[in-house]
Amino acid sequence: MAKTKKPANPMVVGDTKEDGPEAEPLAPLLGWPTPEGGRAANVTHVAEYQATTTQACGLYPFVTSSKPPTVGTPIGRDLLSGEVVCMDPLTWLRSGLITNPGCFVLGQPGTGKSTFVKRIVTGAVAFGSQAIILGDTKPDYSDLIQHLGGQVVRIGRGLDRINPLDAGPLGEALDRMQDADREKLRWEVRSRRLSLLMALCTLIRESRITNAEEVILGATIDLLDERLRGERQPTVIDVLQVVEEGPDVVRELARSVDEQDYDKRVDELVFTLRLLCTGSLAGVFDGPTTRPFDLEAPAISVDISAVGAAGDKLLTAAMLCTWSYGFGMVDGVAALAELGLAKRRSYMGVMDELWRALRGAPGLVEFADALTRLNRAKGMASVMVTHSLSDLEALATEEDRAKARGFVDRSAVTVLAGLPPRELNHVNQITPLTGPEQSLVASWSSPDSWQPGVRHPGRGKYLLKTGAERLGIPVLMTLTQDEMSLYDTDQAVR
Repeated sequence: MAKTKKPANPMVVGDTKEDGPEAEPLAPLLGWPTPEGGRAANVTHVAEYQATTTQACGLYPFVTSSKPPTVGTPIGRDLLSGEVVCMDPLTWLRSGLITNPGCFVLGQPGTGKSTFVKRIVTGAVAFGSQAIILGDTKPDYSDLIQHLGGQVVRIGRGLDRINPLDAGPLGEALDRMQDADREKLRWEVRSRRLSLLMALCTLIRESRITNAEEVILGATIDLLDERLRGERQPTVIDVLQVVEEGPDVVRELARSVDEQDYDKRVDELVFTLRLLCTGSLAGVFDGPTTRPFDLEAPAISVDISAVGAAGDKLLTAAMLCTWSYGFGMVDGVAALAELGLAKRRSYMGVMDELWRALRGAPGLVEFADALTRLNRAKGMASVMVTHSLSDLEALATEEDRAKARGFVDRSAVTVLAGLPPRELNHVNQITPLTGPEQSLVASWSSPDSWQPGVRHPGRGKYLLKTGAERLGIPVLMTLTQDEMSLYDTDQAVR
């Protein structure tokens, strides 16, 4: 006859962890079926209440903040709650967390601005967006873009070249459209060519071009479009030749009575255009584009570090041309997608060292503002990076300064790395910060000791701010082993 094993406690009805004299009983799923055994037929749901931390802490001391957003690219952990924080401008826009995909990154050198941007670039590519680094000045992004299987275009004398008047994918879309749509897009191409040419002339001259010169440039571009249609893209050299030649249609629009009067009207413009072809910018923007952007690449980086040694003017010109060509590519692909000739996709455009392009000459802010204002309609997130708002406040005219402040004001997400108190006062005028938020960001701005080898207190720490009413999210980013090498910007120093 088989023997039955009694439980260690006769009051217990349930299994045990293990056999033996010291076996510990396990409670049944619904509790012990004895008096005071906790028996329950089902477990009821507990009512949930929401209250401010000021009120709830007296009723229940174990309160916590609401969870940070978990949609988008993982950035790091909330410094207060330890929860994972995710951020991606396009994903946040689709989720209704923000109203536009603009992101403005601000912080002292060495606090990890580029590391933050590289993380969201990597995430954007992983989610299927195409990342475009619109002017890598150091370069910081080339290794990462190559690692992601993207295209790196290196601009400089003896390297790759960008034609400021190249329509790029917009020109390809133009050739495939019906008459009505083609005419509308042709005006868009004309506007882009004229705007960039005026910006480059403004940069060289260090003052705005006149209304008469704008009319002459517009007539010249129209004439070249008719002459070269279906053959090749016009260049700055072509523009110079036509202006010097002075065809009847151009002279008529210049309102010149004879050849001598025309030469007098275009004299300064000719010298400006000649400087674009033979001066400090020669060999970079005076010929056809040598390496068009790859529309199918997961990411594109335009490395302009080689032109930095030639002076600020050449670097600014490279940034302006890169911005125009990159945004034109986005518009061109969108036009082809409307025709079913290309797949529709989203983009992330990174504009690093923003201040270097804006301070080149009065009026350049207006050109950058026009390029970036309609990013939401293009399905493109823009990430602007700079060290200080003081860089923008140093622009020549109040009109330029006001438009530059608009870059920050229009960005739905402001990312603050370590900043000193004085800088935070400027930020607070555009993006309101609470006292604790300012104190936290200021504490990241400088080391608190002179001990060599101490980690900078602000390295990898960011405050994500999305409007005046929402409290910012303080985040600590940690890197994987691969990221430590791909995101490293201090290799040259070491």
